[in-house]
Amino acid sequence: MLRVTRDIVIDEDDLHILFVRASGPGGQNVNKLATAAQLRFDTRDITLADDTAQRLRTLAGQRMTKDGVIVIHAQRFRTQERNRADAIDRLFELLREASIRPKTRRPTRPTLGSKTRRLEGKKHRGDIKAGRSARRFDD
Repeated sequence: MLRVTRDIVIDEDDLHILFVRASGPGGQNVNKLATAAQLRFDTRDITLADDTAQRLRTLAGQRMTKDGVIVIHAQRFRTQERNRADAIDRLFELLREASIRPKTRRPTRPTLGSKTRRLEGKKHRGDIKAGRSARRFDD
């Protein structure tokens, strides 16, 4: 059992990791070895709160299929072990971020002091710009 957060625990058997050939530069290593890790995790295997599941769907975006399976493709490193660990870490970070409930913003009004400072700044800037104009004096 792998503990992601206090409330989220994942069974290791629920993580399906497949190794495929990586794309991009790398010479012979790319052509011969399957080092890129493709992690598949079905979110229906764990119980999540409704709001956490919604945030996870939003955060995962294209990485989550319509069936609720998260697919993470890790090919940053040259070895299978490091790519496997990277894919698992990315999944855990995604789940941790989804489990954090965002703070609700309470609207506030600007104070009288901030209003006066803003207006004084606008007046000062207007005076500077007005001083740039060419003044005509009638003789």
